Formats: sequence, structure tokens, C-alpha cells
Amino acid sequence: MFEIRIESSFSSAHRLRGYKGKCEALHGHNWKVEVFVQNPELDKIGMVADFHEVKKLLKSVLKKLDHAFLNDVAYFKKVNPTSENIAKYIFNELQAKSKKLDLAKVTVWESDTSYASYISEK
Repeated sequence: MFEIRIESSFSSAHRLRGYKGKCEALHGHNWKVEVFVQNPELDKIGMVADFHEVKKLLKSVLKKLDHAFLNDVAYFKKVNPTSENIAKYIFNELQAKSKKLDLAKVTVWESDTSYASYISEK
């Protein structure tokens, strides 16, 4: 199995509904996002996927989140904007933009020591 990893980042604010503690208040993060693409075979030129294309797709997804109040993003009006749900949102948005991309996992870091991942159910 071959795997590539793309990393990017965005900044946003959110508050966690139903949470008792500091994170129920409005606060922000400088998020780091990792996208993992896997394939058992390389394409005809020896690649899992084109880094440039994956970066472009990821940039288009993160553009909706960067410098946003996540609770105001349509998806997060009904889904709590936890790190776990942000990872799932990014995964699903990428998958919707490119059916041929064999996404394995999206990891979202909210700090240097805390992250959540959404892993493909395949």
C-alpha cells in the first residue's frame, strides 16, 4: 500500500454546544489539517495522486472555514463543531469534490498536542 500526506492549516473560532467547561465559550484555534491518500497501485507515472491536485482540493474546502465562526457554517449549525466533526466534514467535502481520490484519513490538530481523525470506512 502506498500513501501520501498533504498538510495545510486554517484559523477559525467556534464554541461547543452542550459542553461544560472552557470550550463552551467562544474561542479560536490555528488548526493543522493532514490529508492521507492511499492506493495499493501507483498510476502510470508512478504516483498515488498528484500532490498539486490534492492541495488544490484541500484549499477549496478550507477556504470555507478559514477565519470563520464555525458555528455559522451551514454544516455546523446542526453538528457540533468538535475536532472530530471538523475532520469528518473535511473528509466528506474532499470526497464529494473528487470521487477518484482514495482518501484514507483526515486528521485535524487543534493544538500541538491534541488531534482528531476521521478514517475511511472502506
